[in-house]
Amino acid sequence: MKNFVVGAQLYSIRKFMQSEPYIDATFKAIRAMGYTTCQLSGQNTKIPYQFYADKLQEHGLKCVVTHNSLKDFEENFDELVARHHAWNCRYAGLGAMPAEYHEDAEGFKRFALKANEIGKKLKDHGIVFVYHNHAFEFTRYDGTLGMDVLFDNFGGNVQFELDTYWVQAGGANPVKWIRKVNGRMDVAHFKDMAGVNGFNPHCTMVPVGSGNIDWDEVGKACEETGVQFAEVEQDNANDKPDPLGEMKTSAENLRRMGFTL
Repeated sequence: MKNFVVGAQLYSIRKFMQSEPYIDATFKAIRAMGYTTCQLSGQNTKIPYQFYADKLQEHGLKCVVTHNSLKDFEENFDELVARHHAWNCRYAGLGAMPAEYHEDAEGFKRFALKANEIGKKLKDHGIVFVYHNHAFEFTRYDGTLGMDVLFDNFGGNVQFELDTYWVQAGGANPVKWIRKVNGRMDVAHFKDMAGVNGFNPHCTMVPVGSGNIDWDEVGKACEETGVQFAEVEQDNANDKPDPLGEMKTSAENLRRMGFTL
């Protein structure tokens, strides 16, 4: 049994998070799979956040992290704080760095400074700012990875939320990066990768445990570096014939591999 909890990143099934009846049914289904925690991302933000709070409680789920737009952090800060408090959610994430910041190393530095400012404001309200990577952070600028620029310039009020798939898609090693951010990541994203036929390099997202990522080593690294939560994300599950079935397969594989849900 791992010493951290794996939950469901609801962006994976975002089409079921757009109306109150579907949200209610989705929370019920996710809990029935065995997930006890989740990430709210991609949901209908026009629905009052108290509705989500009530349904999370009703179905025995805890929201541990969110993804938000940079605009939310900059222009809707008070409302962002209020909904995180209503959800008893400690971690507020940014799903991706806006494109204008990742044209060069200086842009990465500018973004890191902005992230530090946001992180300081959130800390004053008991919330931790986390940054979720994609593959572009592993581009080199004059020999230096953009991700290393972030690593060197994020302050103590900003954490990483490493996505295993995107680290590997960027040509890096997810296990090594989990160990590199030791003590700087409470929440991770578990996303698996499988290859597809053909001579040209391609990869695709599959349920956790169905692909090629070494989950034994990922789990060990998370255990030893202080990770508290990991959220299962499969972006393309939303477009599959049975999105909930994709998430159920991940849950079953995780339990089989000894992870705690």
